[in-house]
Amino acid sequence: MLIDLAGDLGRDDTTVLALEWCDLLNHSKLTKQQRVLLDYFRANAWANRKRLKHRDPDAAWQWEQPELQNEIFHLRSAANAPGFEELSALRRCQILTNLGNQLNTLGPYVEAVAVWTRALSIDPKFGMARGNRGSGLTRYASSLYDDEHRGLFFLRAYEDLSGALSPKTRYAGPEGVGATKFFASVKERIEAAIHLDHAKSVKWDRERIGRSASERRYRRRALHQGLFLNPLNDLGPHSIAAIDLLSLPSFTSNLGEPPSLIAFFDQMKQEYVSGRWLLFEGLHSDTVHFSDRDVVLYNTLDYPSYSLAVEKVKAAFRIAYSVLDKIAFFLNDYAKLGIPARRVYFKTIWYERCDPARPVRPEFLQSKNLPFRALYWLAKDLFDPVLQDAMEPDAKELYTIRNHLEHSYLRVHEILIRKKPSATPDPWTDRLAYSVAPSELNAKTIQLYRLARAGLIYLALGMHQEENKRDRAGPKGLKMPMASIVGPTGGRSESSPSAASERPPASLDPLGLFMQL
Repeated sequence: MLIDLAGDLGRDDTTVLALEWCDLLNHSKLTKQQRVLLDYFRANAWANRKRLKHRDPDAAWQWEQPELQNEIFHLRSAANAPGFEELSALRRCQILTNLGNQLNTLGPYVEAVAVWTRALSIDPKFGMARGNRGSGLTRYASSLYDDEHRGLFFLRAYEDLSGALSPKTRYAGPEGVGATKFFASVKERIEAAIHLDHAKSVKWDRERIGRSASERRYRRRALHQGLFLNPLNDLGPHSIAAIDLLSLPSFTSNLGEPPSLIAFFDQMKQEYVSGRWLLFEGLHSDTVHFSDRDVVLYNTLDYPSYSLAVEKVKAAFRIAYSVLDKIAFFLNDYAKLGIPARRVYFKTIWYERCDPARPVRPEFLQSKNLPFRALYWLAKDLFDPVLQDAMEPDAKELYTIRNHLEHSYLRVHEILIRKKPSATPDPWTDRLAYSVAPSELNAKTIQLYRLARAGLIYLALGMHQEENKRDRAGPKGLKMPMASIVGPTGGRSESSPSAASERPPASLDPLGLFMQL
């Protein structure tokens, strides 16, 4: 009540008092559901502070937004907590809808769409999630440089907005009146700007998506996990998206310069898809591989898990984590940041002199490049022992797993019993190892692949936006088409993305107009 009252009155001192109460409650004995609610209302308190600070529309383009970062952190904590599933469907939908809204405000629309979709899996008739997802898809669509993809995104946005305006859709309170007016205005603008007839004729699914049963199983699983390097996979697990066609947009380079950026991006793609296959094999191996036979290992009585399948998941984890630093290496060259190679790091490339204590680099601040800002906030989903400002509650565990995989000792147990730290020696606790259960390692690796996929998408779309700006500032030069290959064995040729000169329509989604619950 205090948080809601502080928001209504615009009283920051009251919000600060409420946050102090939250800190006190956090040390109390609470049920799982109460801890989820505490995170939800703590997020609302940070939303109050954000609204007071960002009354100026230009403030929405600030790259550093600590109030919004705290709000997202607590919404994520609520959504991922053990007690989340025990809440009412309405409260769960509210938490997820607010989380999707705030992610989309910052730029990470790939993650935002996934969160809104999760809310709609709980209640398909929840109007705020339906309408906000439709609005978010218009922003995503406006960033794309493939005409057909853009049309399909606008079609799905139109369907969501129509659903949000249906009399069968539910709204939790009086905010539904303002929301439906906003959703109707976005829907009308799509109708005026886009011809949807062609998109409606597209066949989303085909019967066969591979040459063998094992390939079809692999592709279906990757589709359902949202791991194809294809923006269409964010519209659902449709077979039309079962191809990794994400490529760089058309861009300008100096005469006589080799296509180094294209080759580098292709290499990152190949590493990603190869790691994704290793992950699939590790997760779904149901037989003992011959390489594991006759390997003499000792039973240390703590249920150790040794197999080629486990090592494949570990290798996949390493590959996905490395892609993020390679994105930073790519961006350093493309944006001509001039950072020495040894200092290029995904967490720090954004700051002057790679020092987080300094401001964000002017090359990024002045660009108003939403996909690049999404990359910046994606970097905050990773933990760093120096920065310690991660926006993802699980970020420290991702970092710890990676650190032990690369430099020391990660131990996987078939059965893992968590024990409280103790100064007394425990004969069943390995003092050298960081221990995880297979389910933990598997879930964290899938999470990491979603981050790497989003990073590659934001890199390509941010480059497209930057190239459009450069085209408007000077001559376009000559175009040199490049042939595409589909896998090392050739196969069916696929069309390349549209040229960067084919600009998307003006954004249909004003920054920060998503409806909050």
